[in-house]
Amino acid sequence: MLAAAGAAGTLARYWVAGAVQRLCGEAFPWGTLVVNVSGCLLFGIVWTLAENRLVISPQTRFVVLTGFMGAFTTFSTFAFETTQMLADSEWIRAMGNIVLQNVVGIAAVLVGFAVGRFV
Repeated sequence: MLAAAGAAGTLARYWVAGAVQRLCGEAFPWGTLVVNVSGCLLFGIVWTLAENRLVISPQTRFVVLTGFMGAFTTFSTFAFETTQMLADSEWIRAMGNIVLQNVVGIAAVLVGFAVGRFV
């Protein structure tokens, strides 16, 4: 079930990002932005339905958030974890997470470019 949810998330990301990018043009990564923001919205909805309203079982939550959302966007997990830190008044951890995820992520892409040129 988890793998099927992951496959569905992958296809959804491909279709949504591609459609948005075609509509909005290539000057800005609108497709990625829409996928990441909509993923965060869906993550919040699913989490609330599972945790607060008990409409979704823990198993279904796991499949949707880890399988579908994990393939659709990992940004939603980053946003959720940071939001939890902020809700717990863990300001330094939250800011550290924001800075590290972005700066180290960008640095890793640059290192990957360099490694890729020499492989």
